[in-house]
Amino acid sequence: MNFDLGFYWALFLRRLAVMSLFFLVFSGLGLVAAFKLPETYTSSARLLFEAPQIPVSMVSSTVQAGAAEQLDIIEQRLLTRANLIDIANRFDVFENIREMEPDKVYAAMQAATNVRRRGGARAGNSATMMIISFKGRSARIVANVVNEYVTLVLQENSRFRVSRAENTLAFFEQEVQRLNEELNQRSAEIARFKSENAKALPQDQGYRLGRQNVLQERLDRLKAEIEIAVQQRENLEENFDASNEPTSPERSAYEEQLVVGMAELDRLTAEYGEDNPRVIRLRDRIERLEAIVAAGNSANAANFVGEDPAQRQARLEAAQAEADAAIAALQAQIDSTKAELEELERNIAVSASNGFQLAELERDYDIVQSRYSSAISNLNSARMGERIEATAQGQRINVIENANVPQIPSGPDRLLIASLGIIAGLVFAVGYFFLLEVLNRSIRRPDELSERFGITPMATIPYMESRVTKYLRRSARLVVLLAVLIGVPAALWYVDTYYLPLEVIVQKGLSKFGLG
Repeated sequence: MNFDLGFYWALFLRRLAVMSLFFLVFSGLGLVAAFKLPETYTSSARLLFEAPQIPVSMVSSTVQAGAAEQLDIIEQRLLTRANLIDIANRFDVFENIREMEPDKVYAAMQAATNVRRRGGARAGNSATMMIISFKGRSARIVANVVNEYVTLVLQENSRFRVSRAENTLAFFEQEVQRLNEELNQRSAEIARFKSENAKALPQDQGYRLGRQNVLQERLDRLKAEIEIAVQQRENLEENFDASNEPTSPERSAYEEQLVVGMAELDRLTAEYGEDNPRVIRLRDRIERLEAIVAAGNSANAANFVGEDPAQRQARLEAAQAEADAAIAALQAQIDSTKAELEELERNIAVSASNGFQLAELERDYDIVQSRYSSAISNLNSARMGERIEATAQGQRINVIENANVPQIPSGPDRLLIASLGIIAGLVFAVGYFFLLEVLNRSIRRPDELSERFGITPMATIPYMESRVTKYLRRSARLVVLLAVLIGVPAALWYVDTYYLPLEVIVQKGLSKFGLG
């Protein structure tokens, strides 16, 4: 299809009024807003996140949060609803702020505040910086707001680090106290167990086994002695009649020792042989006892010959009573030895189980002791970390550039706003022209007739207008164009004066598109 310039020019003239309407409306809005929007100012401050003043290799701080994490926390606490509304009210950030809803104040403060970060792990471990900026209607206001932001950031950073260090210190103090109480409780349990089982503790097992052997030997010796004493008691009267004299107490004791020694000699000889030193010493002792017994018997026989029968009977009874007392004493020793031996056997039997229980108690005590030592070490570290944060020797945020009162407005970009208005007007005007052309499916030219039906017309007769009709049509088009050229500015003036300022309308529109 050939481009018919005359045809499209005629269409352009026909649609010029509406296209002018679009162009004038948007261009007018852009131009008015560009010249009437109030000036805005922007101020910013830079803060630097510094490394600890004391090397970490010497003393480690208890606050282990990274720079990015700390700045995220500080930023979120800084830009809370309460903080933003309070700052806006304190510094009278917006005009007629007393009439604004809190939600609108909060949203406007969020939109005007910009917090950026540079450096850190994402930038090759370079220094981490925070840049806080604010845009407002007054140079003094924006500087005051940014400085207030900086003050809150420094306070929040100090509060964040000190509170974490104090919380860590308080936790380990409580943990040390709790473990100390538990350690004392475990120690008391061990002491109580040892006190209740003092006779059956595993560490005394060797002594008990040795004591058991000693008691068993004593029991065997006492049984032998009591058998001899009983036999002597049975033979006392017969021996008294035969010798006319009872066995004296001294002779009975030596005889008992002699009998016991003979029995012990037989046992040692069978166990160790004749050349053992113990066997040799025991033989010497037996020989001495035999000599003493023989001498005693001779003396008694010589001293009591011809004694009165009544005296002999009294002496017999006294000897019998003495023998009975000796037998009773031996029996008492046997009973006490048996009782002690039985108690030893019971203690030996329960010593193993007591050993397991005591080992378990001591193992629990060692575990608590290990935890207590670790808690003490952590407590010391927490105290040092708390001291570091209290004296501001750890990681900290320093202000390297405060917010200054700007001398030159930062906005609005009047040329950009005017250009956007003109471009929008042109786009809508051209769009309207092409939209009508796309939607119009009627046949208006011979070329369209051939293209639509595939025929070649022999001739085409155009619509013939009279002079009057042509004059009226052109006059109406001119009137409409003049009405648009005059009416649109008048309408914009009326809206700006009596309804809503045009700059407010434009600003709201730009805000919706993220350009405000």
